[in-house]
Amino acid sequence: MKFLKITLIVLALGLAGCGDSKIRKYDGPPVTSVQVHKADRKMYLLSGSKVLRQYDVGLGFKPTGHKQYEGDGRTPEGVYFIDRQNPRSTYHLSLGISYPNVLDQKMAFLEGKKPGGDIFIHGRGKYNGPNRRDWTAGCIAITDEEVEEVYSMVRLGTPIYILP
Repeated sequence: MKFLKITLIVLALGLAGCGDSKIRKYDGPPVTSVQVHKADRKMYLLSGSKVLRQYDVGLGFKPTGHKQYEGDGRTPEGVYFIDRQNPRSTYHLSLGISYPNVLDQKMAFLEGKKPGGDIFIHGRGKYNGPNRRDWTAGCIAITDEEVEEVYSMVRLGTPIYILP
């Protein structure tokens, strides 16, 4: 009986440590905004006016200009918000961006097209294609290790400014 109790305790402790290891904890200053500078391929996490972290990013496969419609390969430009988290992303982890907004929807509608959606900050996951820089369908890509950090730091509702 004593052996059974010890075995159960060891199993319970072992399973308690089996949490999703890619989800990190962050205990620093709050991230109050995210800025993406498309031309420089840089993303900054800010607390007020102080830059907490900086990352090199990959963008959509046709990165110049604002996203017009689904499938155009562009990364949106403008002010959006982090509106969801996906711990089971195909691209390791991902944070959703609130594209399309009402104006984006109207612009696409006037062209007779769908605005698209599912724009995220994400890692590389299993992507192993030839393009190492701008390879997404319009998302903002960083390394898997970096997205673990960003995922832990950025909260839902945080504004993201995507600049040309």
